[in-house]
Amino acid sequence: MTDAPAHRIDTHDALLHRIRGEFVEMPGLLLTPPQAARLWHLDVHLVTSLLGRLVESRFLDRRPNGVYRRAGVP
Repeated sequence: MTDAPAHRIDTHDALLHRIRGEFVEMPGLLLTPPQAARLWHLDVHLVTSLLGRLVESRFLDRRPNGVYRRAGVP
């Protein structure tokens, strides 16, 4: 039995924590997935998935133009 899936979950949790921290530190931060991927040196598909999870948890909003921002911040 391998611990790869558990490691992946731990890594994703760490990345989610990091992304949340960036949006908390800079409440006006607006990013598209490609911008976020460049900023955090991650694959755009992974970033899109992580941003989607943060939208599902209502921490982030996704604007119609594809830009993500912290929920509740004008």
